Amino acid sequence: MKILKPLLLNIIITLLLSGCGSVKILSTPIENIDNTPIKINELSEIEKQIWSHLDLVNDTIPGMSINRAYNEIIKGKKGKTVIVAVIDSGIDIDHEDLDDVIWVNKKEIPNNGKDDDNNGYVDDINGWNFLGDAYDEQMEFVRLLASGNTTHPDYKRAQIEYDKEYKKFSNYKTQYKQIIQQLNDSDKAVSSYLKKADYTKEDLNEIKTEDKELVYHVWIIKQYLGNGFNSTKDFLISLNDDLKQINERLNFHLNKEFKGRKTGDNPDDFSQKVYGNANVKPVKKDESHGTHVAGIIAAERNNGLGVNGVAKNVKIMVIRNTPNGDEYDKDVALGIRYAVDNGAKIINMSFGKYYSPHSNWVMDAIAYAGQHDVLIIHGAGNESLDLDKKANYPTDQVNNGKEVSNTFLNVGATVPKYGSGLVADYSNYGKINVDVFAPGSKIYSTFPENEYNSINGTSMAAPAVAGIAALIRSYYPNLSAAQVKQVLMNSGLPIKAKVLIGKDLNTAKPFEDLSKSAKLVNAYNALIMADHLSKTKIAP
Repeated sequence: MKILKPLLLNIIITLLLSGCGSVKILSTPIENIDNTPIKINELSEIEKQIWSHLDLVNDTIPGMSINRAYNEIIKGKKGKTVIVAVIDSGIDIDHEDLDDVIWVNKKEIPNNGKDDDNNGYVDDINGWNFLGDAYDEQMEFVRLLASGNTTHPDYKRAQIEYDKEYKKFSNYKTQYKQIIQQLNDSDKAVSSYLKKADYTKEDLNEIKTEDKELVYHVWIIKQYLGNGFNSTKDFLISLNDDLKQINERLNFHLNKEFKGRKTGDNPDDFSQKVYGNANVKPVKKDESHGTHVAGIIAAERNNGLGVNGVAKNVKIMVIRNTPNGDEYDKDVALGIRYAVDNGAKIINMSFGKYYSPHSNWVMDAIAYAGQHDVLIIHGAGNESLDLDKKANYPTDQVNNGKEVSNTFLNVGATVPKYGSGLVADYSNYGKINVDVFAPGSKIYSTFPENEYNSINGTSMAAPAVAGIAALIRSYYPNLSAAQVKQVLMNSGLPIKAKVLIGKDLNTAKPFEDLSKSAKLVNAYNALIMADHLSKTKIAP
């Protein structure tokens, strides 16, 4: 089918919502949501785990209506298998909720040391690892400074950012160490007084003493436990996790002397294309990002285990290119091309950076994907920035200009509560450069070694959309990648209200100014629209 120009397709899809032709789906799209009551009560434990799958109208929770779509539209229908490439960190392909949805390259004979399918990669059974054994990496602007190329047009900007970031994280380290020491001292004093290591808020309230030092320690713990933690130990675990990330930032990301690459290639030479290895698993348990993303898209549904992915009929192709630090442009470009050449119809990319020395390589790969009918879903980033003013890479355009492909979709993140705080305070936005919004906060999904956890980010919003895209491509395979993108954008829930942006409670903007579509992605509406479009013959 001919790929329609976006403007024409917009008009056609809008008309289709009013109905045309013979249609088997009788469901009515979700509309007129501005008067939907706001959920006041806290989410239950079950709702916290599945909120992104719930329905704004039926559940008063701004999810994507996944459960409703399965119950009312998909039901007993059979779909085609869709390969979704996850370009990310390593994925635990043996996870109990993922092991049956991992792509297998049937043209390759496992572990024979040969490139059986002649694609240039030896023993690539489940995908490819462009990082080899590496894990930690520098930020891109630090690599620029480390190069010593003072004539580079971004060198001064990089130096300013480096000085700012290094000072900020050095201060964070000092502050966190002080807080942890303070809390440890108070915990020790209170535990000694109560004669037990584990105590509750009620225990603290029952302490009656004239010992001013103990009163101070109790006050300290109460202050910290007011941040939503049930115990001092839980809070200390969280603080130490944060301190670990701060140390990684200083020791690796911002360390100009650190050399993380171990693949033996020159990352600035695009002619060197075969490097890395076929081991797509995480190199350490902390490397959990890719596993979490994969679970959001396609964790095995209704198997009695931890979580249901958005889509069934999916095989996850694993492409490891995202280290603990900034990815290399060459790895991104080659990862996209690997996915396209090996049959992926959707690519999820939940990573990004603000410096890209070889952005042309990546944009060429994005265009290549579009030419081969592959949809790319990308997380918009987590710095509360307007991407119309500051570019986040990878991107499909330069300086808000013409897009190199009409199959690249950029996704911002939302939270579980409908209202002025709907947009996650970390999410990037942009009327030109962000296409849609989707659930990205407190998303429960798979973690390495058969574990599960909830984390935040546009990294979680992108795979949610990729999952819906996979549903569309599974049940309506005649639709092109460009058409699927337009369905996702045009079928979402339009939000007319003003929403808060970033952490400044005084900064509010109309939701419709934050993305190109001005909508919240919705699976139920998307499938209705896809059904209409798939049955409509459009003159070439």
